[in-house]
Amino acid sequence: MSLEDKLYPFLSFYDRLPQGARNTIGSMYRLMPRRIRYGKAYKEFRCLAEESPEWSTAEIDEYQIRELRRTLINAASYCPYYQRTFAKAGFDPSLLSSTDELVNCPMLNKEDIQKNLNGLTSSNISDSQKLYITTGGSTGVPVGFHLQKGISRPKEQAFMEANWRRIGYFDKARLALIRGQVTDSRSSGKIISYDATRNWLLLSSSHLTDERIPEYLNELEKFNPDFLYVYPSSALQLAEFLERHNQTWRVPIQGMFCGSEQLTTSQKRTLESVFQCHVIRWYGHSERAVLAAEGACSDLYYFWPHYGFVEFGDQNEDGLCEVIATTFDNLAMPLVRYKTGDYVRLAKIDTHREFLWPAVEEISGREQEFLITSSGRRISLTTFNMHDAIFDDLYAVQFFQSEPGIAEFRYIPSSSFHSSRLDNIKSGIMRKLGDDFQLTMREVEEVEKTPRGKHTWLVTQL
Repeated sequence: MSLEDKLYPFLSFYDRLPQGARNTIGSMYRLMPRRIRYGKAYKEFRCLAEESPEWSTAEIDEYQIRELRRTLINAASYCPYYQRTFAKAGFDPSLLSSTDELVNCPMLNKEDIQKNLNGLTSSNISDSQKLYITTGGSTGVPVGFHLQKGISRPKEQAFMEANWRRIGYFDKARLALIRGQVTDSRSSGKIISYDATRNWLLLSSSHLTDERIPEYLNELEKFNPDFLYVYPSSALQLAEFLERHNQTWRVPIQGMFCGSEQLTTSQKRTLESVFQCHVIRWYGHSERAVLAAEGACSDLYYFWPHYGFVEFGDQNEDGLCEVIATTFDNLAMPLVRYKTGDYVRLAKIDTHREFLWPAVEEISGREQEFLITSSGRRISLTTFNMHDAIFDDLYAVQFFQSEPGIAEFRYIPSSSFHSSRLDNIKSGIMRKLGDDFQLTMREVEEVEKTPRGKHTWLVTQL
């Protein structure tokens, strides 16, 4: 197991230390070799990510069949849920000889995970090797699952760095992040924190008002980052401020990494023009099943065939297809043909491609949505994609807002949910919202859905 995974349980304690103590401890940690911090799996995945773009179609197919069989056989051997569903469908993973045969394997959706967590978890991996996290994704349907310690997080690190290297990322690069960090719950509180373990500057994505954006610009100029790692909505707020006030970006950077929210091609061009750098968009999710990012020379997203197996559902009336994902490497809780709820527009067949990989033109369904506080701050809904157990035993959650600074949190409880947890849930949400917000809690039998029947995080009348 990596040192990072071993220390993960102490992260909340570390975060509560004074900044000076965190700087000292974090700087010492950062001096340790990456093989110790991230574990030996990191080196293996880094080599895979660096070498595999040169693979032929035959090499990719051989790798995917081998990894699919490993995932499926593990699922059939040690996960009771898959034992039942595979038997019912008459599917034998040991006979899989082509990716085309995967259509005979049953699919998995978010509700299946909510109701069958134990049955989807491998009995062959000890509890000490499992890392439990949750996600609400883009839909407001909370899902909890297990990652595999020593594997899932170093793998993600290695492949994300490979995405970033397409626009010049290098080890020990200085990153400034505006990605939902809660630097201070007070509307007038501090806007920055410093992560000494990585030499990253963390900036709040919830204090980007006209009055305070000059503070952001000053802090960024002092830190002098090599790259920005941002929610698209945060970068667009900075860009809009600069354009509106006839100001130019004062900090030369090599690139910007945008993910977790939708960023249109025209918005990407705006960011490239304002920040005078290469912008790369990426797509992934907390479940760590598939990963995609733009190439260096086009606006297409390419799905890594070595990270997980991706399928695309039938086109809907808008020409979009659902992303269906099967995990590689996570033997603690394999996800097989998982319907992610995210939709994409496939790249045209005759489009020139940088890689021999599945490619899409657009990632849809991860909108730039905000709650508005009484002081005018915008809180991105992506911020509420909690990774702890706060939303466990809730089938769906949703915010409703009709006036600034006031919102209703609607939730559908499962039979095992107890109302005594409501205070904890409310306090967790309020840490993100801040002191210029009022929140009421309301149990409902159904949350509002889009015209096509999809759950959504936010219903707003503003």
